Amino acid sequence: MTATPARSRRSRSAIPIALAACLLTVAGCGAEIDENSASEERSVEVRRCGEMVTYHDPQRTIAYEAGSADKMFALGLDDQMLGYVMTPTNPDPSTSPYADHYAKKPLLSDALLNKEVVIQEKADMVVAGWNSGFSEKRGITPEILDSLGVQSFMHTETCYNYPGFPEKQRPFEALYTDMERLGQIYGVEDKASEVVADMNKRMDAVRSSVPSDAPRPSVFLYDSGTDQASTVGNQVPADEIIDAAGGTNIFHDLDERYTTVGWESVVAKNPEVIMVMNYRDKPAEQKIQDLKANPALRDVPAIKNDRIYVIDYNECISGPRNVDGAEKFAAWLAENR
Repeated sequence: MTATPARSRRSRSAIPIALAACLLTVAGCGAEIDENSASEERSVEVRRCGEMVTYHDPQRTIAYEAGSADKMFALGLDDQMLGYVMTPTNPDPSTSPYADHYAKKPLLSDALLNKEVVIQEKADMVVAGWNSGFSEKRGITPEILDSLGVQSFMHTETCYNYPGFPEKQRPFEALYTDMERLGQIYGVEDKASEVVADMNKRMDAVRSSVPSDAPRPSVFLYDSGTDQASTVGNQVPADEIIDAAGGTNIFHDLDERYTTVGWESVVAKNPEVIMVMNYRDKPAEQKIQDLKANPALRDVPAIKNDRIYVIDYNECISGPRNVDGAEKFAAWLAENR
């Protein structure tokens, strides 16, 4: 992948910046707000991964997958959200903590995020992740949307390998950063601070609930796959969920988000717990049957002792439900040590 030279992209506006002539610095994440009283449009400079971008009062936002939509809902930004794009991987929105919010917003597409739906719906903002929604291969990147006058925001968790402007944070730190940056973009900084404070408080409670002398079981997260296994490295929330709850991701040393490994690698790590990710189109029940039928795993402690935990897909992708996932897994481990 060839990165665009930094000189040509640095500090560019997501749309033309004619209204950003009078920027004044405000506190928090390097934001700058346009205080030009002659203009009714609010402008603010906020990082998009490692790049400073000027945002102009987005009012027609498309959210890709539940992680993006949940962040918007948690910040009370329903009115600024046009609708959402959600693939069948995501569990039914009617089962989510934000079911009432989803019921009031249209599903714009159940396919992967694409430029056509953005143009068709006349969106002025898209919230998604790098290589998780945005994709050079599919022809929908922040740079392409910039050229069309459509603003975009990327989940910080996905930024560690963003070409030209990478940014690397631990997954929960990245989640908090997203809430703060979205708060600045949409002018709801106080609400964002409140949401982040609550998340931090709950995560502190999760970590403190794990006895210091408690054994830390090794955990294999099983995403999917039969010939090989799709799992996670240290660049996704599931890794930190496992750690905070008192376990250890057996592939924590991999500097990856999602990756594929051979079954022999799983067996060599001898996991004591298997965490199975539940999709709508690939339910956990079938995955568990596949795991138990796999002869290579016959002697793995997690299979022998039937220590298998099911986690919701939307508790694994960057969003407010990451905290729910950590709380639930910590409670399960406490009962199954």
